[in-house]
Amino acid sequence: MDSPIQTQPVSSIQNRILVVDDSTDNLALLSRLLSYKGYSVLKASSGQAALTLAASDPPDLILLDICMPIMDGYSVCRRLKSEAQTREIPIIFLSALEQVEDKLKAFAAGGVDYIVKPFQTAEVLVRIETHLTIRRLRQELQIQNQRLQYEIDQRQRTEEKYRSIFENCLEGIFQLSPDGRYLSANPALARIYGYDSVEELTAAVDVRRNLYARLGRGAELAVYLNRYGEISACESEIYSKDGSKIWIAETIRAVKTPEGKLLYYEGTVQNITERRQAEAELRHHRLESEQLLASILPQSIAQQLKRKPGTIADSFANVTVLFADLVNFTTFSTRVPPSELVRQLNQIFSAFDQLAERFELEKIKTIGDEYMVAGGLPKLRPNHLEAMAEMALEMRQAVQQFKSDLDEPFQLRIGIHCGPVVAGVIGKQKLTYDLWGETVNLASRLQTQGLPGQIQVSAAVYAQLCQNYALEPRGTLLVKGYGNLDTYWLKSRKPSAANQLTKIYKS
Repeated sequence: MDSPIQTQPVSSIQNRILVVDDSTDNLALLSRLLSYKGYSVLKASSGQAALTLAASDPPDLILLDICMPIMDGYSVCRRLKSEAQTREIPIIFLSALEQVEDKLKAFAAGGVDYIVKPFQTAEVLVRIETHLTIRRLRQELQIQNQRLQYEIDQRQRTEEKYRSIFENCLEGIFQLSPDGRYLSANPALARIYGYDSVEELTAAVDVRRNLYARLGRGAELAVYLNRYGEISACESEIYSKDGSKIWIAETIRAVKTPEGKLLYYEGTVQNITERRQAEAELRHHRLESEQLLASILPQSIAQQLKRKPGTIADSFANVTVLFADLVNFTTFSTRVPPSELVRQLNQIFSAFDQLAERFELEKIKTIGDEYMVAGGLPKLRPNHLEAMAEMALEMRQAVQQFKSDLDEPFQLRIGIHCGPVVAGVIGKQKLTYDLWGETVNLASRLQTQGLPGQIQVSAAVYAQLCQNYALEPRGTLLVKGYGNLDTYWLKSRKPSAANQLTKIYKS
């Protein structure tokens, strides 16, 4: 293991971390490292001690060894996830076990990450910060969701109030001549239309000519009444006395002689303006909610959740995954105000979002200054690998238009791999569409072990792109968790391939 990174401790971090390991040396090493980085450290040398500590004083994150006597890490994790008080605490396994089966068992028990010993301290710190950030964001989103739910409840109560006003108000009652003049009306009708008296109403209003806001509406209702004899709760927009528009619901019946001759119309009127306004407001908020959901999840996934809420998980046999990291952005973040940092990052990632939309790829998430995008899911499409190659090349070019406070252009470190993944939606309050599997892990490793300004791809990617793209072998690279792998630098599209490639992006 390497020595702690020689940087100033981050004073803003006051998270509490429980380290569980039966090795006193490991406990001491991790405690010193985490304390130096500004974390508050709790220590437990056995599974039972860890359960007692977590229950009495729940930490923000747990680093958990697997191979311990009496109670192993898997059992400890399952116990913690079964208790409401400790269920949401992220657990990172630290173990010398490196078989895939061991990792799968750890994730099945409820772990959020798995680090193989001997570990790199920098990697441990980054993963800790990542999962603490994820937990904090989930907590913030939960608060926002609670606030949103409260606002929805308030709007629902408002709607109920409007409906109550509508349902319990005094109705206007009238008799109307066949040519559209009022024969009689009650005071409630005059008030609904904004008149001071029934006499003023009957003198001013001609139903066929100057009541309805839409030209020809009065004639439409007359035709319908002539054919069917009555209408029920027919909604129309009308002019009130002051020229403003209101909404009314009319129930009208034609009164005829036994021979079928029309004598007059009679009916009732309700003012439904407030209800219509409330419905319009609800439609607006519903549209906003749908747009918010669509901005968080892929469109097909959002539609699926709306139709049938529940667990969404799918396997995809061939997906391309790209990870891109802004080189030296962490150092840049220490030199600029938070507002400038967020503004710059938003501009860069917005440019990447536009590229993802153009190439019909799916942005998965951003973590800090890292950007993740996938191709070939959730909607299957051909040429997703070529589309990803094109996006990577354009990302590398696009990021150069953004400069740091030192007037230096930013650079990307990009990794791409393709293969099978599992994808699904996780969370109850915060919905997140994410990917899992070795394809994702290797793409991430190719990025972290790449070089500034370079696009590092796996042999599988090389095999599919080499005909139409210029790639250079990097050589054999020792990739943590995978051993020695042949990797390649993606340089450009071959000029001779321009006409051979099918259309891979939106025009």
